[in-house]
Amino acid sequence: MSGINNTMRRIGNSVMTRLLVIGCLVLTLLIPVEMIKGIIRERESRRQGVITEVSSKWGREQTITGPILSVPYNAYSTDDKGNRQTSIAHAHILPDQLAINGVVRPEVRYRGIYEVVLYNSELQVQAEFQKNGFAELGINESDIHWDGATVSMGLPDLRGVKENNLVTWNDETFPINSGIGAAPVMESGVSTRVPVSPQQARYSFRMKLNLNGSGQLNFVPLGKVTTVQLTSPWKNPSFTGLFLPDERVVNEQGFAAKWKILHLNRNYPQQWSGKNEKVLESAFGAKFFCPVDEYQKSMRSAKYAVLFILLTLVAFFLTEVTNNTRVHPVQYLLIGFDICLFYLLLLSISEHTNFAMAYLISAAASVLLVAGYSRSILKSTPIAATIGSLMTCLYGFLYVTMQLEDYALLIGSIGMFVVLGIVMYLTRKIDWYAVSSSAQVEESSLKP
Repeated sequence: MSGINNTMRRIGNSVMTRLLVIGCLVLTLLIPVEMIKGIIRERESRRQGVITEVSSKWGREQTITGPILSVPYNAYSTDDKGNRQTSIAHAHILPDQLAINGVVRPEVRYRGIYEVVLYNSELQVQAEFQKNGFAELGINESDIHWDGATVSMGLPDLRGVKENNLVTWNDETFPINSGIGAAPVMESGVSTRVPVSPQQARYSFRMKLNLNGSGQLNFVPLGKVTTVQLTSPWKNPSFTGLFLPDERVVNEQGFAAKWKILHLNRNYPQQWSGKNEKVLESAFGAKFFCPVDEYQKSMRSAKYAVLFILLTLVAFFLTEVTNNTRVHPVQYLLIGFDICLFYLLLLSISEHTNFAMAYLISAAASVLLVAGYSRSILKSTPIAATIGSLMTCLYGFLYVTMQLEDYALLIGSIGMFVVLGIVMYLTRKIDWYAVSSSAQVEESSLKP
């Protein structure tokens, strides 16, 4: 029986066995890490549900599409028997000039611990139309139903419309109505009947639009020349969509942006008949978001968990080898759980304060716990201080890497190369065969 015990003890003292145990522990600790990632995703999904709920009562993301002039006309076709058939189709004419100027005033609303960015926009929309679009479509003027012309503005969420505004069409005013005439182009919006005649070649359009929305305000460049000018007190805009602004100023007072887009920059013509599903693909605009996304940063930091666990456990293993101390696998496991709890602490605290403060508190708690535990099990204050300093450097390195989003991969790769170099330098004089055999010598010396 004593021979079996001695054999098991030698196996337990083997360097390779201890490394295999550490590897198994790292793989085991990936389970709670994945569970924490699931909690992060669940909390982020809950936050998105709150945003959707609040936005649905105020106004969702808005995309302004228009104005579009739609005029019905007689379209002719031939059936299988050669009989001529007549149906009603719609010609959609886009403006030659489209100018939108406005002010967007965002505000942050809170639902529990979650914040939602809403906005109110006051926009001036001006456009100029020409009648020659019918000729370019090959439509005879005798087939056009001039009295059925409508001008439409596409708005995805009509709950955001705050005033019953009027449309000025060639110096005449007309009330707007819910629903659109250009149904094949837009799913929802407002429209009004307007007078169009074969005797007049040009038409002007003006409209004031007071619109609520949330998160993002987009525009579709329907004019031959489209200019959009936005100003806002929001200090953290993100310009999105197919086009970036030609001019922009972002400072502590807010931002001002100006776009100028030609019809040559998009993939659809100035007039068409029937459906056109490419219009919304050219949308552009500004996104109003809170610059600190604690869930995204928490998820990014959790992706480094396996690296943190591995480096920390390797540090304890090297301490074993160089100082002739022993760390039990259960103690390794508890240290790994401490690192996992860091990410859970980071997530929960960041929901109530800024991410930097949450990171500082969580990292400090994790380092102090491991350093104190190391002092207790290794019976050495210098070694515990060294391990605490190592973990402090690791957490600091992770925080810096997360701040440098564009250079995160480069900095991370260089950092890991430096860590590997340090480990190789510190262990260059260790005789691993001697370390393995010393355990066997120790065991044999204990035999009676």
